[in-house]
Amino acid sequence: MSKNKKSQKPKKNVVEAEAPSVSAENVSAETMEMTEKIETVEPMVENKADKKSKAKQEKDNKKDKDKSNKKNAKAKGKKEKGKLKRKTKETMSELKKVTWPTFGEVCKKTGVVLVVVLVFAVVIFGIDYCLGLLVGLLK
Repeated sequence: MSKNKKSQKPKKNVVEAEAPSVSAENVSAETMEMTEKIETVEPMVENKADKKSKAKQEKDNKKDKDKSNKKNAKAKGKKEKGKLKRKTKETMSELKKVTWPTFGEVCKKTGVVLVVVLVFAVVIFGIDYCLGLLVGLLK
């Protein structure tokens, strides 16, 4: 008896239909139609889901931006107060890293600069003098 009770499960309402006799050509044509319908329906379903998810992501991004803007505004207020002090410290630490030239090196490089300036001054004076003589001959 216990076997009969186990095998007797409540049946769902199922409508059984007899399969019509169909040739191979009809089956392939019907399957082609069905696949075309499925292919046209699937992108529509995916597009709707994609649109919903994109809209949700955009809302989340806007909320995150608003929160980050508020945080940045608060952080800027705090940074403004110690900005000059921080910049001064950074400048001093960079100046400690500089290798300064000795007095002798400074004198040598200054001499080189003065010599180059004097040479160019003489060259420019010579060109000016020559052009002045040429203009005087034309008058």
